[in-house]
Amino acid sequence: MPVPPPGLVFCLLAAVLLTFVSVSAPTWDKIYFLRAGSGNATVHFGVFGFSGTPTGIGYRFSPSSLDFNDRTLNTPLFRNLARTLILHPIAAGLAGLAFLSGVCGATYHRAGTVTMVLLAAIGFVVCLLAFICDMVLFGIARDSFIRQGIQSQYGNACWLTLAALVALLLGFSTAAYGVLARYKKRKRDKITAL
Repeated sequence: MPVPPPGLVFCLLAAVLLTFVSVSAPTWDKIYFLRAGSGNATVHFGVFGFSGTPTGIGYRFSPSSLDFNDRTLNTPLFRNLARTLILHPIAAGLAGLAFLSGVCGATYHRAGTVTMVLLAAIGFVVCLLAFICDMVLFGIARDSFIRQGIQSQYGNACWLTLAALVALLLGFSTAAYGVLARYKKRKRDKITAL
């Protein structure tokens, strides 16, 4: 069995990691961006809400179990930042499409690999924006919890997003190198044939 090109592996890895992040709390409490509280009063914040809430796009940091005054985080800016968490599933979709395009490029035609390069580049930019928004949103939320005496720490979803970001960069880079190296080799072969 032939070894798949590295770009395929990296794009598949990014798609899987971002899919895990996309089903974070409240859907899957083991994956979260921020954990606040202690004991039975622990709340996990994810892409579509936090522990004990229905899923939805954008949310307020108002867990009733923590006795948290969300006045500083209950602004239009923070509600809009919470809405940017939808970038994670979008980046997962782009990474998945890049992988599928790469499979077509590896088995059928080079156009699939070129499409993979473009989709991986767009996915990288979307994932980068998502990671920046994560760090800003959950960094400020974490500080607000700590200032009110509530234990708070970053969760694994932040680092899964960072790993997916690196995987998309490597997927883009190796696929782009593959496209350019084949083009240079073909051009060199034409010159040699003359």
